[in-house]
Amino acid sequence: MTPSGTHAGPHAGRGDADDLDVEEALALVRAPKSDRTDRADQTGRTAPAPARPSGPEHPHPHHDATPWPEARDLAARAVRDATRRPHVSVALSDALGLVLAAPLDALSDLPSFDTSAMDGWAVAGPGPWQIRDGGVLAGHAPPEPLTDGEAVRIATGARVPAGVTAVLRSEHGRTGPQDRLHATTEMSHGQDIRPRGQECRRGDQLLPTGTLVTPAVLGLAAAAGYDTLTVVPRPRVEVLVLGDELLTEGLPHDGLIRDALGPMLAPWLRTLGAEVIAVRRLGDDAKALRRAITTSRADLIVTTGGTAAGPVDHVHPTLERIGAELLVDGVAVRPGHPMLLARTKADQHLVGLPGNPLAAVSGLLTLAEPLLRALAAHPAPEPYRMPLREAVQGHAQDTRLVPVVLRGERAVPLHYSGPAMLRGIATADALAVVPPGGAAQGAEMELLDLPWDTAGIGVCFT
Repeated sequence: MTPSGTHAGPHAGRGDADDLDVEEALALVRAPKSDRTDRADQTGRTAPAPARPSGPEHPHPHHDATPWPEARDLAARAVRDATRRPHVSVALSDALGLVLAAPLDALSDLPSFDTSAMDGWAVAGPGPWQIRDGGVLAGHAPPEPLTDGEAVRIATGARVPAGVTAVLRSEHGRTGPQDRLHATTEMSHGQDIRPRGQECRRGDQLLPTGTLVTPAVLGLAAAAGYDTLTVVPRPRVEVLVLGDELLTEGLPHDGLIRDALGPMLAPWLRTLGAEVIAVRRLGDDAKALRRAITTSRADLIVTTGGTAAGPVDHVHPTLERIGAELLVDGVAVRPGHPMLLARTKADQHLVGLPGNPLAAVSGLLTLAEPLLRALAAHPAPEPYRMPLREAVQGHAQDTRLVPVVLRGERAVPLHYSGPAMLRGIATADALAVVPPGGAAQGAEMELLDLPWDTAGIGVCFT
């Protein structure tokens, strides 16, 4: 685990675009000195060196970072060739936010019998009608048939008696002497009757495979006769928090700091549709990290910190020892440059997040979110753009992810957006994707919605 990053300036568009946090700086250590000197950029900082073979002679080489859009695409495609968990059958109460793994076919006609669409009278033939004693209520025994000239009180949703030609709404009828019913408006045959099979017939496909289960889908499934649904299971995620310097309670002291990522990542991952099976604190223990990775039954392991090249940054060495396949090793994005994605088993991946909080959020949205979406078979959200209310300074080579709030038709960049800061993201509606070089006032930027912004805490299911 490496120390926190550099302090960001008070304005969103200044300072933090140019500051390398400690983990990002350490990531550059992997390049041989001659390569780093030859590849210095205009600001005097070292640019990434070309990839070199790993092994005893070239331990943990630094290489050109993966462009941000490509990294997201690689994460989404990483699970296409992976071994998938079998589909599961779950109760309707547990299906919200999952994706149908089989078509939803009607198990019965909807409605399954002729029903009244309104409170009023079921009438047979032309009026006026003689009102029969009693009434017809929803959920009760089948009513007696009516003959021409008869009427009976009926409730919304009640089964229509045989012989009925229409339902006369309560507000459109008038009763006279000797219980005679008269219509006060014109009526048509079949009026306010929902005929059997009006919505669907048994066997009709209501929804295709791949449909996201929303509250409305649950209602339709229940109406169509389902108690359970066949769905793609939630991805199982295990979070491994690294770092000896982290406290779980109290105030920072004696070089120790509070762990911000442990409390933040589990609920964030749940809003992305994951089942978080464990959050484990391992400190800076390489053996414990290896044991945790090799024994995990999660579909995705998320580690925090330890992705650079510091003396206790154990993620890269551990992945090498267990023979993991590195798919993404560094991303051209700020904050969050030293994030990584690896395939640890045929059916398991690992996302290594930087230890700085906002850099970890960047890694979560860059690598974990697309991978979890693919595992859960969720469709990719439609991208959208909004103009900036003020200019944002960019990094010379890398994409920047900048917290913004949405005000009217504009995105307003927030302060406190340095790699180690959460004050900006805590009040943000989205992250603006700022291309290398920055963006002028009024420029339209792609926005990444935060998962709770569109659905609310605890109810986000996409």
